[in-house]
Amino acid sequence: MKEERSLSLLQLMVNEGLVPSLEEEENRKTVIEKLKQVHGSESDIDALCVGPYFATMVDDFFIVLYNMLKSRPEVSEIYCVKDVKVPLMRFVFDGILIDLPFVQLKVLVVPENLDILNPVFLRDIDETGWKSLSRVLANTQICRLVPDLKSMLRCVKFWAKRRGVYGNLNGFLGGIHLAILAAFVCQCDPFVGLSALISHFFKKFAFWPWPRPVELQDETLHPTLNPTETRLYMPIRLPFSSYEYCHSNITKSTFYKIRTEFLRGHNLTKDLLKFDFDWHNVLEPFPYTKKYAWFLKIFLSASKQDELGDWVGWIKSRFCCLLFKLEEVQGLCDPNPAEYIDVNIADPHVIF
Repeated sequence: MKEERSLSLLQLMVNEGLVPSLEEEENRKTVIEKLKQVHGSESDIDALCVGPYFATMVDDFFIVLYNMLKSRPEVSEIYCVKDVKVPLMRFVFDGILIDLPFVQLKVLVVPENLDILNPVFLRDIDETGWKSLSRVLANTQICRLVPDLKSMLRCVKFWAKRRGVYGNLNGFLGGIHLAILAAFVCQCDPFVGLSALISHFFKKFAFWPWPRPVELQDETLHPTLNPTETRLYMPIRLPFSSYEYCHSNITKSTFYKIRTEFLRGHNLTKDLLKFDFDWHNVLEPFPYTKKYAWFLKIFLSASKQDELGDWVGWIKSRFCCLLFKLEEVQGLCDPNPAEYIDVNIADPHVIF
């Protein structure tokens, strides 16, 4: 029966487009060939732009490279997110969403066959560059510790997006957070099927004693609790360090929402053998209009599509400040991470 549940979940993932087709896989391979330092996932790609010591983020990355990418026919929906702890460019390349942060290395020339994990290149990197680099280091360690993670992570990310708890800029869980949480469950239960892993995922974190940190099992590292990081609502340790934790924008409101969704997932998956069990119930979209009576709508408009992208990036970089202010006034709020285009509005280049 549990095997049937796993097969039904895999079929649902296929139906929802979570399992790439052969054409999509070839498309991703093309992108990866063009972006040599990519470490990707099933729905988007986390890339890293590496520059020599004389290349700056302000001028060379956010102006020169931005204009180069903007002029490419394969690139669309490009905008910059600057005033955050991990500044980046976000754009669509041949239909695939790319997150591109920047790191400056203390070298005169960046070699084509650069091993970014070589300690020689990691010296004297500033704090912003180190946070940008942490995604690559974390992804590499996760793949080493838990190599067979792809199917579970696809499902977990799909659940998080459907239930409105995905997106670090919006105060929720980012891709690296979910990857570590999923890998942690895989380490705890290495010999069970996909459906059981998803069930254990919800059970594990529905009752996790936060702010106790989540740490992957790694014999090369010694567990070391950094007391300053226990102030985070959901501390998740980066898998390449004994004392560094994932950057998080989680607030009081989003922490409550995430825990509520973990508990809901647990209640729906704790008995996979029930005759009426259906994965569609677990993964149904969050019913915002049924759940809430009051909404705050952020309406963005620009005269040009390119200007709208920059405007969206500027708003997203300050979104958590708005959450904190709303919590001071309202107590709790539930930001919807999705963006919408109102087809009934005649004005062009509008998003909310």
